[in-house]
Amino acid sequence: MENAGSRENRWGYFRDFFTSAKFLIYLGHALSTWGDRMWNFAVAVFLVELYGNSLLLTAVYGLVVAGSVLLLGALIGDWVDKNSRLKVAQMSLVVQNLTVVLCGVLLMLVFQFQDPLAELYSGWLLTACYIVIITVANIANLASTATSIAIQRDWVVVVAGEDRNKLADMNATVRIIDQLTNILAPMLVGQIMAFGSHFIGCGFISGWNLCSMCLEYCLLWKVYQKTPALAVKAGQKEEGVELSQLNPKQAMAETENPSEGSQLVNGAVAGKHDVVAEVSFCYRLWEPVRTFQAGWVAYYNQSIFLAGMSLAFLYMTVLGFDCITTGYAYTQGLNGSILSLLMATSAVCGILGTVVFTRVRRRCGLVRTGFISGVAQLSCLLLCVASVFAPGSPFDLTVSPFRDLASQLVRGTSALPEISPTLATVITTSLANSTAGGHDMEEMPQVDSYLSVGLLFTGVIAARVGLWSFDLTVTQLIQENVMESERGVINGVQNSMNYLLDLLHFIMVILAPNPEAFGILVIISVSFVAMGHAMYFCFAYRSLKLRLFLCFSPEQKTVTRAPSVSSV
Repeated sequence: MENAGSRENRWGYFRDFFTSAKFLIYLGHALSTWGDRMWNFAVAVFLVELYGNSLLLTAVYGLVVAGSVLLLGALIGDWVDKNSRLKVAQMSLVVQNLTVVLCGVLLMLVFQFQDPLAELYSGWLLTACYIVIITVANIANLASTATSIAIQRDWVVVVAGEDRNKLADMNATVRIIDQLTNILAPMLVGQIMAFGSHFIGCGFISGWNLCSMCLEYCLLWKVYQKTPALAVKAGQKEEGVELSQLNPKQAMAETENPSEGSQLVNGAVAGKHDVVAEVSFCYRLWEPVRTFQAGWVAYYNQSIFLAGMSLAFLYMTVLGFDCITTGYAYTQGLNGSILSLLMATSAVCGILGTVVFTRVRRRCGLVRTGFISGVAQLSCLLLCVASVFAPGSPFDLTVSPFRDLASQLVRGTSALPEISPTLATVITTSLANSTAGGHDMEEMPQVDSYLSVGLLFTGVIAARVGLWSFDLTVTQLIQENVMESERGVINGVQNSMNYLLDLLHFIMVILAPNPEAFGILVIISVSFVAMGHAMYFCFAYRSLKLRLFLCFSPEQKTVTRAPSVSSV
């Protein structure tokens, strides 16, 4: 009887967990992230293949995406704040997946009829197809940004309730899902394109997103039903009051018009209505600009402003596994097989960082965890600085970092499509070979020593532990210290800041593209990371100092929006 009772208790525990709102959030996020990772990997390969193994379309797409989030991040966040949670989540989910499906279908058509399209109207029809594909893909990315803000920055907080340990565990689990899908999803779609074709890859991704959308929609509805608190949103209660405060003239006109109608002649009343309508039209016309400005001002006035800025500064770096670092690795003699192992190791370290975050936060508090994570990351990145001067490094101050840029400008061509002649060549060749199933890699330049590149990637991989722990720290600080009615717009502005610094790091590479100048980029990157953690140190110092002040001041009962006092 006891064994039967224990088995029943265990079954009840698993049943409750797998039907809980928390698990449904995880499952929906896994499906959404899997589709995003497949699409983000494949769209870069598709654009390279469409334009004759050139990086032009990929570069244009990256700039459009970064610029769109930079300009529209605050507006997206404001839209998230002003609408019900279920409406925001469902609309962004449907728009994201349907635009990916549409973009996949367009890519399939272009791959199938690329030669006839290139002959029509002197190739302008094909160019129009490229513009439509990039535009639709950008809309999908904006919808993905709205989904991320709504689910990861708001729904997770509401589902966790007042339990900060549960919130930290949920944030860590979400990051683990991100890391796993970042490894497995590109592998799957890459194999499909390698053994099939780009046409089949587009069809698979479109079909996946269509099926995933239906399942995610049902999961969102289940989570909404299981969490009644999601139906209550602070921002909607104050919406009418905020509108009357923002437009007092219109509100006054609306209240005065009935009485004036009985006193004034019909012509005067008609003129009054025309003026009010004109004012209202102008007000609505400039409303996005005011929302953009108000969002950035609200972000600046937040108690976690320095913490958010510190996270954004970490995006101004070439020390990550993106196309830039991958291209540099190829110039240093590392092949695709070694790089894939290094990327897998980096993901494992990222998962380890999420585990470290939960353990350290319980013992040291949230603010101190961020400080410890920052010190750990910066210490590991010192190995990258050492790699600049180690044997085997191509670093050479006698070579002008603007050599390739100047030569292209003299020829009258744009430097944007080619990050570097060497880097662009190896990136394009590796993408083409990996997706076409080819095994003969272009002969890479021989290097005298692998010590430099070894130190570089050792520092980059080891720093992932501190990086992801720090990212989780700042994420939870924003979740805990931003008012519910401002979560959307603040996280939207935070995304804009992240994209801004990320865009600046690409511009930095365009200005100094040759491998001999990569050491300068490494030093600049580490400097920006150091400045970011210095800003977080200032934030942590103020937070801990304020906490000590509250401890020794019994008469200080309450503090308005004290920075992370509850999180220390």
